[in-house]
Amino acid sequence: MPRVKIDLPDTFDFSTDIRLRFRDINAGRHLAHDAVLSLAEEARFLFLEHFGYAHLNIEGYGYVAADAAVVYKSQAYFGQVLRIEVAVRDFKRKSCDFVYRLSNRETGQEVARAKTGIVFFDYETQQAVIVPERFRSRFESRSLSAHKN
Repeated sequence: MPRVKIDLPDTFDFSTDIRLRFRDINAGRHLAHDAVLSLAEEARFLFLEHFGYAHLNIEGYGYVAADAAVVYKSQAYFGQVLRIEVAVRDFKRKSCDFVYRLSNRETGQEVARAKTGIVFFDYETQQAVIVPERFRSRFESRSLSAHKN
């Protein structure tokens, strides 16, 4: 089976620092895979808040997770502070990807990459909806300009 590969964008839209908690650590005494997704989700909430969006209200619509992937690059341990960078990329008709890079804030060493695919969703009708145009144009333009280099 081929290994999962997550390509990183040239630039990220947002970053935040989060200290690893005891519950983020597994029996091997390093960052657990499920914690990577939890940290990515926290960073996504902070990202949305930073850009003026309430949780589950992006231009009037919510979203649901469609897929997730994690790729480890190195270990991280209890108490370390990770810098989590977030970018929105790969827009489709009803979805997009959030891409994350987790790095040791002190050393800069990359710890993990993650990707979560989301589908925009109307919770009242219980139907997937087209990506809100304002959200798409806000971040798709960042994505395109980052790849022109």
